Amino acid sequence: MTTAYDVPAAELIDKVAGILKENDKVVPPEWAESVKTGVHKELPPIEADWWYTRCAAVLRKIYADGPVGIERLRSVYGGKRDRGSQPYKRVKGSGSIARKAVQQLEAAGLLQKVKDGRAVSPQGRSMLDNAAHEVKQELLEKFPGLAKY
Repeated sequence: MTTAYDVPAAELIDKVAGILKENDKVVPPEWAESVKTGVHKELPPIEADWWYTRCAAVLRKIYADGPVGIERLRSVYGGKRDRGSQPYKRVKGSGSIARKAVQQLEAAGLLQKVKDGRAVSPQGRSMLDNAAHEVKQELLEKFPGLAKY
C-alpha cells in the first residue's frame, strides 16, 4: 500500500492540487489574486492557481503531522522578514489564508475537527493515498530503476 510518505512531496502536492481543482468546494477567495502570503513577502504569488497548491500542501502537512491547528500552519508557512538594517526576524505566515484553506478542505470532507485542531478524515486519507499511488506509478514509468526500492 503506497502512502503519502512514500513519494516526493512536490510531486504529490502537484497531483493533489490537480484533484482539488476539480472539487467545487475548494475555490480561491476573490482576494486571493492580490494578497501576499505573509508579512515577510514583498509581492503576491506569481503562480495563477497558487491557492490549490497551498490547499494541497496544507492537506499533506496535516496528513503528516496531524492534528494541526491554524497557529502551527502559520508557523510552517512563515519566513524571515527583512527589517532593513536590523537583523532578519522570523515571522508567521498569513492566518487568513491558512484558515480559509482549512475551512474549504473541511467543507470538501477531506479534513475533520478534532480536539487539538484538524485531522485528515478517512475520505481525505484515501484521496491522498490514491494520489500517492498514482504518483509512484508515474515515477516508476519514468525511472524504472526505482522499482527495487
